Amino acid sequence: MFEVTVAPAQTALDAEPAREPGAYQALVREIGEDGACEVRDVFWSDTCARLQLLRTLALAQHPGRIAREAHSLKSAAGTFGYVRLAALALRLEKTAESLGDAGFRDLLDLMDAAYAAGRALEPEG
Repeated sequence: MFEVTVAPAQTALDAEPAREPGAYQALVREIGEDGACEVRDVFWSDTCARLQLLRTLALAQHPGRIAREAHSLKSAAGTFGYVRLAALALRLEKTAESLGDAGFRDLLDLMDAAYAAGRALEPEG
């Protein structure tokens, strides 16, 4: 027999980069510097608002809405290269129906930290 070691889910998420450095430049190539800067500002504003909103929703009463908000966050985070945040949002989207309150709060804490880590890696300007 052989032994199998399974990495905890958090370790796998920690392996995800906080931010893909080329994502913003790809967006600049597609829509120009002004457009990319404008939509990135909207992403930052919307992400802050969405993370705050998620903290106000009771998981037992709003699992569907939480899953939809997580789906939207996942898509936006992926567009801007926030890889870890996108992965965490996907996890929330897929588990909102079955996640307990403590797990939900822990996941929100991880999402906040992933967003902050991605923002910290943004280029100046």
